[in-house]
Amino acid sequence: MVMFWVALLAISILIYLLLDGFDLGVGMLFGLADGEARREEMLRTIAPVWDGNETWLVVAGVIMWGAFPVVYAMLMPAFYIPVVVMLLGLILRGVAFEFRGKASRSRRIWDVSFTVGSFAASFMQGVMVGALVEGLQFSNGEYVGGTFGWLTGFSVLCGIGLCFGYALLGACWLVRKCEGPIRDATRRQIPLLAVAVLAFLVVVFTHALVEQLPILRRWIERPYLFVFPLIGAGAAAMLATSILRHDDYWPFHMVALIFASAFGTLALSFWPYMIPFVVTIEEAAAPHASLAFMFWGAGLFVFPLMLLYVAVGYRVFRGKTAAAADHY
Repeated sequence: MVMFWVALLAISILIYLLLDGFDLGVGMLFGLADGEARREEMLRTIAPVWDGNETWLVVAGVIMWGAFPVVYAMLMPAFYIPVVVMLLGLILRGVAFEFRGKASRSRRIWDVSFTVGSFAASFMQGVMVGALVEGLQFSNGEYVGGTFGWLTGFSVLCGIGLCFGYALLGACWLVRKCEGPIRDATRRQIPLLAVAVLAFLVVVFTHALVEQLPILRRWIERPYLFVFPLIGAGAAAMLATSILRHDDYWPFHMVALIFASAFGTLALSFWPYMIPFVVTIEEAAAPHASLAFMFWGAGLFVFPLMLLYVAVGYRVFRGKTAAAADHY
């Protein structure tokens, strides 16, 4: 049961990163678009799926709360501010997405709100990951790092890096879904964003070496972890080739593979800890009776139905986005 819920949590987080990642990326690139027609075209690419994408964040949170309550109880006090800011950002972009379609004089305000909300949510997610990697202060199962213990130079760097990563994923999504000026403009942005992501990875690895972060020992002790960076490097080469060939289909899949390889590296670096070097998976898990009870509902029915919903939804709205009377 424990391994089942660990796997489900990891899959939910990865699906969220890939799906909500690209529409958060579109939201950040939205602020760079000039002209109402281009902004409307960008929104049409995510209109059928954006709210469904965010559902996976709820799934990951519920699994954490139900299957690993110790981790939930320890991390929430540490990340109270970034979680609240992230949720406010997601709420703001959702409201802005709906309101801008009806507004006339205030439309520009909602356009800015959509971009700001997307950036806030993305940045705070990266900050929380960076704080986990660098390490938080706990004593006797309680967070003792202070109100802003999560805010360091490294965590801010990780927040910026994830924004660039999501923007790269969003640009590749727009190339896949759009034609004409939007596709051409975002195709030109992809090399710049890819270089920014590469620079971020180099700086992070250098920081880990200089500061001798505990997670670095994991990479030395477990050489097989370097398989994932090699997969990412191969995907990056394929990304460059597909951009040079003006291919619309493969860039998004290659960036998604880069994200998946980075997630795999991080997840296995943490193993067998839920909170790195503080709480193990076995220590964090709820009693077997609780895990089994959840299995017959959420595990056996809800999760597969959500996967089916996502598969059908993306199948229905496949291909290039066509013009419409409004963004729906």
